Amino acid sequence: MTAHRAASDPDIRLASDDERSSDYVVQVSTGDKLKAYVALTKPRIIELLLVTTVPAMIVAARGWPGLTLVALTLIGGTLAAGGANAINCYVDRDIDGIMRRTRRRPLPAHVVAPANALVFGAALGVASFMLLWLTVNLASAALALGALLFYVFVYTLGLKRNTPQNIVIGGAAGAVPVLVGWAAVTGTVEPPALALFGIIFYWTPPHFWALAMRYEEDYAAAGVPMMPVVYGRAETARHIVLYSLLLFALSLVFFSIGRMGLIYLGAALVLNGIFVGRALQLLRKPETETAWKLFKYSISYLALLFASMAADQLLI
Repeated sequence: MTAHRAASDPDIRLASDDERSSDYVVQVSTGDKLKAYVALTKPRIIELLLVTTVPAMIVAARGWPGLTLVALTLIGGTLAAGGANAINCYVDRDIDGIMRRTRRRPLPAHVVAPANALVFGAALGVASFMLLWLTVNLASAALALGALLFYVFVYTLGLKRNTPQNIVIGGAAGAVPVLVGWAAVTGTVEPPALALFGIIFYWTPPHFWALAMRYEEDYAAAGVPMMPVVYGRAETARHIVLYSLLLFALSLVFFSIGRMGLIYLGAALVLNGIFVGRALQLLRKPETETAWKLFKYSISYLALLFASMAADQLLI
């Protein structure tokens, strides 16, 4: 039996290609098993979602909304996102075992049984709904649950393997946390919250398409019709430029209807200017290195843009 190392922990062993055909589970320590369950939730993705939730709450409250409310909303949001990601790992365990980027996740590595991952994800979703409903409000609970269901049934099961527009539509799930944060403060969803939703909605395709350009061969091998696989890099780069311009516009729309100040406006102009510039570089040179630089910048962009929203409300 060939031994490999799992990306989430050096002590988790990845099964050989022959062994991946079954749903057996390798024996690992309790600590490694716990780490595998945490890995099912995709913590890095959750971090990015939570980065957008707190600033949305601060803007909704026009100041600090209170530590208890923030903590409960973040815990509920983490549970919902983690549940969605765990169920996604269950559904995609076959293609995760094919792609180099994902083949060392807990299910293709046979560290967690598929049925256990499914139950784990569903339990997290239920826990999220109950926590937010009982301690925050029903609106935030319903939105968090809706995002989970949308991600699982619309994106993962409906779109991901069937259309190159998968991430365009499916990316809406990743934009819901700002609505959850806003609703946690106000009990409703107002026009500024919808503008925040739009910012993340238009940020997601160029962010993910840049990543897909780096792992184009992986997606092709797994039969996932990501845009670079179906239409090629040049067309993907053109779409990235288009969405980066729409993102720029939505950021300025939010400045207006969100009644933001000069801190946010300055950050939005600079950050979006750089984003569009990098997208144009990719259009001129649609190569892996250029795409990867754009992908890494897109992460910083989102964190800094939302941090500027919080600073705009807390410092002025």
